[in-house]
Amino acid sequence: MTVEIENTSLNDEFLDKLQKGDRLVLHEFLDDQNISDVAELIYEFPEHEGEILGNLSIHRAISTFKILEFQTQKRITQELSPSKTAELLNGLPADDRTSFLEDLPSEVVKELIKMLDPDERKITLSLLGYPESSVGRLMTPDYIAVQKDWTIRQVIRHIRDVGKDSETIDVIYVVDEKGVFIDDIKIREIILADPDKKVEDVIDNRFVFLNVNDDQETANLAFKMNNRMALPVLDPNKILLGIVTIDDVLWVATEEFTEDIQKIGGTEALDYPYLETPFFQLIRKRVGWLIILFLSEMLTATAMAYYNDELGKVLILTNFIPLIMSSGGNSGSQASTLIIQAMALGEVTLVDWWRVMRREILSGFMLGSILGLIGFTRIFVWHLLMVHGIFKDIYKPHWELIGLTVSFALIGVVLWGTLTGSMLPIILKKLGADPASSSAPFVATLVDVTGLIIYFNVALFFMKGILL
Repeated sequence: MTVEIENTSLNDEFLDKLQKGDRLVLHEFLDDQNISDVAELIYEFPEHEGEILGNLSIHRAISTFKILEFQTQKRITQELSPSKTAELLNGLPADDRTSFLEDLPSEVVKELIKMLDPDERKITLSLLGYPESSVGRLMTPDYIAVQKDWTIRQVIRHIRDVGKDSETIDVIYVVDEKGVFIDDIKIREIILADPDKKVEDVIDNRFVFLNVNDDQETANLAFKMNNRMALPVLDPNKILLGIVTIDDVLWVATEEFTEDIQKIGGTEALDYPYLETPFFQLIRKRVGWLIILFLSEMLTATAMAYYNDELGKVLILTNFIPLIMSSGGNSGSQASTLIIQAMALGEVTLVDWWRVMRREILSGFMLGSILGLIGFTRIFVWHLLMVHGIFKDIYKPHWELIGLTVSFALIGVVLWGTLTGSMLPIILKKLGADPASSSAPFVATLVDVTGLIIYFNVALFFMKGILL
C-alpha cells in the first residue's frame, strides 16, 4: 500500500512539473529521482517517454535507458533528436549498446552506427561480429589492465586516471606487454597491499576466464560456480579482449529462463513482450506446435480404433481412458519440467543420463503404484456400494479384473510417462537441440498414445478368455 501511495504521489508531482512547462524544474525533479522510479514514470506515461529521458542529465539518461525493455528503448531512440540519440548511444557501455543494436533491423543499425564516434563504432562493429549467443556479444572492452612489473603505487595511480571510464574497478587485470592475460586481482588486495610491492608479488595465478566464442550459458554457469562479479574474456591465444560482468549475465539468464518457460508451455519463444507482439506473429508462434500436437493426437484415435472390438466387448474400459491418459501425461510433464530446469541450472548433464533414468524408474514405479492403489480402491468401494444397492451395478461380477487392469495399467503408464519425460530432454540435448523443445504438451501427447496401447494390452492380459 505504501509503495502504491508513493508511486501515485510521484506521478502527480511529475504531471504538475510537466504542465508548468519549466524544463529546468522538470530536469532537476527527474535528476533527483531513483533510476528505477524514472523507469516507472516512462512505463506509466509512454506518451512522454522521450521527454522524460530527454530531460535527464546524460549519465542518468544512460543508466535509465539500460534498464528499459527493448521496445521502449527502440521507441525512445526514434523520438529523441539525432544529437541526443548520438549522445546516448556513445555514452552506453559497449556491451549494452551491442545488446540493443543486435535486435534491431539491419537498416536501422546502419543508421545508428553512423552516429557513433569512430572509436565506439569500431568497438561496436567488432562486438557485433561475434556469433549472436556467444560471450563475445556480452563483453565490454572497458576494463583496467596493468602489467606485472608495476608497483601497487603505480596501479592505484592508473586506476585514478582511467577508472571513471571502466565498467568496474572491482577487479584489475594483469597482462604482459603483448596483451596476454596473466591473472586478475581484486581491488581489496591492491588497497591492502604495500604500495612499494610489485604486482607479480600479489598475484596468485588462480583465475577463471571465458573464451570469446563460448556460449552465453557457459558464462552463466561460470559466474554461478565461481561467485564472481566479473570475468575476463580471452581469445584462443589468451589475449585479453574484454570482460563480462554479472549484470549482463543475469540479463541473459532472465531471457533464457523466459524462453524456456514459453517453450515448455508448447509455443515458440516470443521476440517481444506478450502485449507488444504483433497479433499474427503471436498466431505464427503458437500454431506450429498446435498442429504438431493435433496430428500427434490423431494417433490416439488410431490406437482406439485398433482396439474397437475389445471396447465393444467391455465398454466399461472406456470410462477409465481419460484417467489413464491424464495420469501418464501428467507424470511425463512433471518429469520433463524437472529435468529441463535441472539442465538449465547445470544440475544435470548428459553424463548423468543413467542416474536420471534409474531415479525415474523407481519414481515412476512408486508413483504409479500409489495411483494404482487409489484406482483399485475406488473400484472396490464402488462395488461395495453397488452390492448394497446404492449405485447401479456397472462392473458385474468381474470387478476384480477391472480393478487389476486399471491398477497395473496406471503403474505401466506412469512409469513410461516419467521415463519419456526425463529422457527426451537429454536426448534432444545430445542431438544438439534445445531441451526445452520437449515441452510438457508434447510429452503429454506422446504418452497419451502409448498409454492407450499399454492400457489395452494390460486389459487383454487380465481379461483374455473371460471378458475379451
